[in-house]
Amino acid sequence: MAIKDLKDVYQHMLQDQYSANKQALDMTTKLGRAAESKAVSEALIAGTNGIAQGMDEVSSLCSDHGIDPTGAHCKGMEGLVNEAKAHAIDEEFGDSDTRDAMIIAQYQRLVHYAIAGYGTLAAYANRLGLDGDAAVLKKCLDETYDGDRRMTDIATDGGVNAAAAA
Repeated sequence: MAIKDLKDVYQHMLQDQYSANKQALDMTTKLGRAAESKAVSEALIAGTNGIAQGMDEVSSLCSDHGIDPTGAHCKGMEGLVNEAKAHAIDEEFGDSDTRDAMIIAQYQRLVHYAIAGYGTLAAYANRLGLDGDAAVLKKCLDETYDGDRRMTDIATDGGVNAAAAA
């Protein structure tokens, strides 16, 4: 597909977001299995539910625009997933608290990529006058921020980082 205007950019980025979500979903599931902390594991399970809901929303938007949600492969998320696998799954750790701290860090990198995607898509939808799309994407963005904040709270107030530093 030749990208000739903002609508084409928007549609391509919807497909890219779907791909990013799909890859993040698979990695978040693996991170959840690797986590020892109950709070981290539960937050990651909630994260997988949120990512799956986001995929459903993006897929629906793609359908509304007559495009296949699987029409792109997100190389950016692919790199982040590879980093998460190398640093949080395959890496050797001295203790589970340190692994949990790394799991949180890697998950938040995935989430921050999703935040950038949703924010950009919502801005494009607004510019294109796609108010319904913008509302859906803003909701996805807000929910993704909530998941990020929850993980930050677990790392800082929940004691994961303190335990890893001990």
